[in-house]
Amino acid sequence: MQKLTKTKFLYTGFLFVLLVGCRFHHSDYFVKKIRTSEEGLIIQTNRNEIYIRPLSDDAFEVQYKVDEGEYPSYALDEKLSYASAILQNDKDSVTYNVSNLKISIQKDPFQLSFYKGDSLLFKEENGLLYSDTLKGFRMSISKDEKLLGGGERVLGMDRRGHRLRLYNRASYGYETHADLMYYSMPVVVSSRKYMLIFDNVADGWLDLGKSEKDILQFETKGGRMSYVVVGGSGFKNLTQNYTQVTGYQPMPARWTLGNISSRMGYRTQDEVEDVVSLYQKENIPLDAMVLDLFWFGPDVKGYMGNLEWDKNSFPEPQKMMKGLKEKGVKTVLITEPFILKNTNKYNECIEKNLVGTDSVGQPYIYDFYFGTTTLLDIFNPATKDWFWNIYKRHTLSGVDGWWGDLGEPELHPDDLIHVNGAAELVHNAYGHEWAKLVYDGFKKDFPDRRPVILMRSGFAGSQRYGMIPWSGDVNRTWGGLQAQVEISLQMGIQGLAYMHSDLGGFAGDYKDAELYTRWLQYGVFQPVFRTHAQSDVPPEPVFWDSETKNIARKFIQLRYKLTPYLYTMVYENTIKGTPLMRPLFYQNDDTAFINNTNTYMWGDNFLVSPVTQQGAKKWSVDFPDGANWYNFFSDQKYIGGQIDSVNVTINEIPVFVKGGSFIPMVKVFNNLEEYKTNELDLHYYHDPEIKESKGYMYNDDGKSNQSWLNNQFEKLKFKSKSDDNELNISISREGFEYEGKPKVRKISFVIHNVLVKPKNIFVNGDKVNYKFQVDEKSLTLEATMEDDNELSVTIN
Repeated sequence: MQKLTKTKFLYTGFLFVLLVGCRFHHSDYFVKKIRTSEEGLIIQTNRNEIYIRPLSDDAFEVQYKVDEGEYPSYALDEKLSYASAILQNDKDSVTYNVSNLKISIQKDPFQLSFYKGDSLLFKEENGLLYSDTLKGFRMSISKDEKLLGGGERVLGMDRRGHRLRLYNRASYGYETHADLMYYSMPVVVSSRKYMLIFDNVADGWLDLGKSEKDILQFETKGGRMSYVVVGGSGFKNLTQNYTQVTGYQPMPARWTLGNISSRMGYRTQDEVEDVVSLYQKENIPLDAMVLDLFWFGPDVKGYMGNLEWDKNSFPEPQKMMKGLKEKGVKTVLITEPFILKNTNKYNECIEKNLVGTDSVGQPYIYDFYFGTTTLLDIFNPATKDWFWNIYKRHTLSGVDGWWGDLGEPELHPDDLIHVNGAAELVHNAYGHEWAKLVYDGFKKDFPDRRPVILMRSGFAGSQRYGMIPWSGDVNRTWGGLQAQVEISLQMGIQGLAYMHSDLGGFAGDYKDAELYTRWLQYGVFQPVFRTHAQSDVPPEPVFWDSETKNIARKFIQLRYKLTPYLYTMVYENTIKGTPLMRPLFYQNDDTAFINNTNTYMWGDNFLVSPVTQQGAKKWSVDFPDGANWYNFFSDQKYIGGQIDSVNVTINEIPVFVKGGSFIPMVKVFNNLEEYKTNELDLHYYHDPEIKESKGYMYNDDGKSNQSWLNNQFEKLKFKSKSDDNELNISISREGFEYEGKPKVRKISFVIHNVLVKPKNIFVNGDKVNYKFQVDEKSLTLEATMEDDNELSVTIN
């Protein structure tokens, strides 16, 4: 028995060598020798070497060395500190344990099996496949296993029985079914509470029991032959363990959570300024404007790659951005990796060898929708430096966020050559490396700023570079809306917690005020609130009729009021990897809810059920067991563990709060530059069945990078305790100093579900006045919390 402490394993260089005619079978595959090294466990077989590395207390990596090439890991966090593992060698097998996961290594024939405790999770069937026609892995899966994952798709949550291509590709105008989309991932999430990540970025396939019902098969064209196994005690814990090894999402700048206005696209400086003025006139909060293609050219075609302001349309861009910023509105610019012929950057990119090449080293030039083009070689260090210097210069001039579009890349010929290999072998890493380029640039030149990086394509682990993905060019139809919850839930459990949609829908000219309203209502409870569309129908609420605009205003203002709750979820995602949108099976680990995309959890305390059917008057809601649920708008009580039909009108969607929850809120404000928590509305949803509960609120200055690591934050901690005669609520503060930290907070308590008027209410022992509303079954009272003193409320 031997215990190992891991150090980081380094990968250097690229060499692609294809072995022809070699196929490994377990029947003639046996272990010759097992040894330990600083990288982990090395198994020498009669065919090849296998490296097993303990990544954490809940995860292993298995890598098969099949040729002389060294292929980097894209999925695993570069800063990963590996765990300790224990090796036990018996006559016929070897076990290799971390705290919560075990590998059993059968010696002859060679086979790997994975266990949590004594429970088998899965095992290699034929294990490694490697021939001139087929490369990959085969795993045996149990008959009752449900399988999620594969990245962004619209197929239903359980994707067992599907054969999924692993190739990031645009999916324009999709609705309720999409096999292949912008962000595929070789990730499998099992109902048996383990995850499999095939750490390979080449074009490939993920066969989830389609060809053979009890076989999970990964197929690839080449590259790194490895997979990562992650286990978890529950589904929520499983996602946390996955992000521990693939990397945590850094907190975005707080303004990213506000209302972001975008369209394809704003054509002039005057138009941008006029739209901002209209938002302010209509009293609709706004935090950012996104400028599409027209910031660098007058037309959609022919100008991609200019990457400089079109001074005819935007004569004074710095002045414009400065003026917007004075109004609390940020500027986000689009960029693409395509450099079209006859644009101002083309000759420079060719001369400096910054683009992909053909087989003889000449620039690869081809045609696609936007014109004749080359493609930046995003893997080339010289290209990264060149591209970053453009980002840096514009950031210094006033740009606050960046949008990377078409990053699949949208058209990526297989025989185009990058510095690290042919396009088909590195395709799925393109968006990942692009996000890393921007992230690393900010880390080097703007280390105190939180980068905002919108991208629609990437790989497993891209979240660690601050990527904020969206669901692409969805059709502006009810079917397009119906797909969105599934996409965001799937991506959230695969680490991409900020997946969101173009609110209102992107593609087509279908104008439907009801659809638009329902999409924006849902948007309040998705990670990023950003309207975007082709200009046939206005994406901005300021251009809609009065009724639609009024409802939109109310819900956008609600989004801003809920900022304390939302920002706390952002913090939890950063330190734990927990998604903002969570499937119902997260609540009680009940796999019966796996296919439910009608209703989801928004953090720990909200249950949201978007209305996605035209003309709906009633809406069916699954209420998870173990709690009572209270309508957020009416306080009506619903019993957990049942399905209920809820009345709906155009003014609201079904939103519920779990009994015993604390929901911190603030007053309405215009943008997140104005955000303050010195006046706080603390809603407590009293439930006689909940004797004790707790919650908290995170806060910092909203902009300083790594404030959550650098002791520049605070937490307000909430507790309740009740019996038949008395309810006690306390607030304590812990944390550190940061810019804008309130010394005194005025707190308005709103206690819901109070059926009888209290006799007395005391704050820190002093009797106080309060307001009891019989019809609303609630009471309100005011209190002041000074410095770090605890605040205590007693109601009897």
